[in-house]
Amino acid sequence: MRKYFPVIAVVVFGLFLVACSRDKGPAEAEIKAAEEALNASKAEASKYVPDQVKSVEDALKGSKDQFAKGEYTAALTSAKDVSAKAKDLGSAAAAKKAEMTKSWEDMSGSVPKMVEDIKAKLDGLAKNKKLPKNMDKGKLEGAKAGLAEITQTWADAEKAFKDGNMADALSKATTVKDKANEIMITLGIQPPPPKV
Repeated sequence: MRKYFPVIAVVVFGLFLVACSRDKGPAEAEIKAAEEALNASKAEASKYVPDQVKSVEDALKGSKDQFAKGEYTAALTSAKDVSAKAKDLGSAAAAKKAEMTKSWEDMSGSVPKMVEDIKAKLDGLAKNKKLPKNMDKGKLEGAKAGLAEITQTWADAEKAFKDGNMADALSKATTVKDKANEIMITLGIQPPPPKV
């Protein structure tokens, strides 16, 4: 038995190499397919679900690393998972885009009205000779400066939306809404109730 041990060991090792190398081609093809699936949806998905894109990129890198180490079976398995996740990026991006579009529509329906209400109140106060008892010149000037700021920020938000940068547009719109609420309270205007 001892004299056959080296032969058996060589045969077992050879079978191991054959088993591993038979997964090399499929693993390579699956990695390529995963990469193509990622590239197909990456541009749009990066705008709306950048964290998920990064996760898929990291997983693809892991598959490539396994392949480079000769771990073909593991690379094949992980590349199949990467392909599925990469294909899901498109639907995740579409869902996020729809959510952000809805938020933008809500904001663009309410924020301009808030700005108009502030402007109307400031115009009314400017026509009066005397300020109301809860208003002083400092508050009035702060409200005027705030109106100019939110008007410009809203214009920037609209431009960002038109340019397709929805995350930036929503961030700016939220800033405008928050600042407009503060100004409205300072001027004694009832802010609109938050949407549920």
